[in-house]
Amino acid sequence: MNAQTVAPLYQRYLDSSKCVSLSTVNDWMERMMNIVFPTSIEIIFSNEDEFMTHMKDIENSLIQILDCSLRKSSLKATDIAELFFEELPIIQSTLDKDIEAIYLGDPAARSKEEVIRCYPGIRAIAAYRIAHFFNRLNVPILPRMITECAHSQTGIDIHPAAEIDAPFFIDHGTGIVIGATAKIGPHVKMYQGVTLGGLSVKKEDANTKRHPTIEEKVIIYAGATILGGDTVIGANCTIGGNTFITKSVAPDTIVYHKAKNREKRESWN
Repeated sequence: MNAQTVAPLYQRYLDSSKCVSLSTVNDWMERMMNIVFPTSIEIIFSNEDEFMTHMKDIENSLIQILDCSLRKSSLKATDIAELFFEELPIIQSTLDKDIEAIYLGDPAARSKEEVIRCYPGIRAIAAYRIAHFFNRLNVPILPRMITECAHSQTGIDIHPAAEIDAPFFIDHGTGIVIGATAKIGPHVKMYQGVTLGGLSVKKEDANTKRHPTIEEKVIIYAGATILGGDTVIGANCTIGGNTFITKSVAPDTIVYHKAKNREKRESWN
């Protein structure tokens, strides 16, 4: 290795905008999750003063993260952090609705605590709801970092710009993709491998609605793909597994995939 080899790398370092790592954002999110869902025995507070000290430390960490993200913005990190903690009770209340929906909607769930501790869907939804707050305030980069941390942990990819009402129920979840301009109404239930995507990936369509709208009380089973910004799945629809939809579906409709070749079963006898 010589100076000539290193020089372009050093220049790239000088030219880049330095920001906190994904692991730093993930550490902050883990601390937030332990506050929003206080189920960890590793964090014990003897009194309210200790709790306030811990919360102040979390706030200072957020300000440090925001300072990095907002270097080229007119927004102030301290103002955004203050707004976030003012909004936090609303976010927590919304997540309580999501947890209730998952607990009541899944026969395998034995308690809400089990949902909080073990279900990847609620972790991904919580990350989305926190990231969506920052996205609404036009905070750059950080919202995507938050949802990407959850994506890497759960396999559930929710863009922070998507509009998702509560309650929202993700069951199993691995492989779910929800695009930036998707809109999801209340009481929607979604299984693993579902894609709410766009028909076009052209850059010039970045500011148009590219992803579908899912109205209230829709169930979308595993492997379904729903594409297009003009596609609306009406209220109370059931979308069967492995369906491929690019046109709107009227309310109260059942859509299912019918294979041309049915499985042939033979007896061992």
